[in-house]
Amino acid sequence: MEESGRDQAHDGTDAEDLLRRALLDPDDSAAVALRIEGLLVGRALTVIFHGRKDLGTIQTYVANGGHGAGDAVTPQSLLRVPCDLDLHDAATRAEAEELYAAQARALRESLLAADTVLEIWREALAAVADSPVAVDRTVDLPLNLPAHRLMPVALIAPERRLTVVPVCGARTLAEGRPPMGIACAQQDVAHVYPLPDDPERCLEDFAERAAQHARRLADQLTHQETSVERFLELSEGFPETG
Repeated sequence: MEESGRDQAHDGTDAEDLLRRALLDPDDSAAVALRIEGLLVGRALTVIFHGRKDLGTIQTYVANGGHGAGDAVTPQSLLRVPCDLDLHDAATRAEAEELYAAQARALRESLLAADTVLEIWREALAAVADSPVAVDRTVDLPLNLPAHRLMPVALIAPERRLTVVPVCGARTLAEGRPPMGIACAQQDVAHVYPLPDDPERCLEDFAERAAQHARRLADQLTHQETSVERFLELSEGFPETG
């Protein structure tokens, strides 16, 4: 099953193992691709729902590009998104189709909303950074985020070393659209802001958080250096032990 159009449509080792087993036992697995095209920042995305009898869940992955039936998608290009399908309450095939349609629509709407908000953030980030903003489409970001990524798309302000990325909470799609936010990350500082928040206010707030963290880190280093200095002073009078 495949859907296309803007208003239709964790790690690499796990994804690779999942796909490899799907090829070995195709009768025990199924995959459905949902294409979402014409995005402002994401351009085109493909959602892949994959289910196996021995997994216990219908797992969700998002990849860059508008992939269709028969297209090869490498495991390294799949972002695991913890918003899985839940068709347990379906008593018939028709009910399962209705549940699938509703849950796929919830995820699609989440991705469309995140993409729209990300475009607003791109404009605000460019104004604050006073420099071009890059779009990073890699699956693995070298950052520790406080929430799960929603799509393999991130905004990067290189001069400020600041990354902005859509994130979501883990829940089944049977519960509706997942809780979403925008995460700002800079080195070892990260914070998630609600999706509807004003980007300029959020960027100002994050700049202050980063500054406070830098001050705390400087104080900590000064504290440690002073402690070592006092120890070295004391050690001059310590008797040798052996």
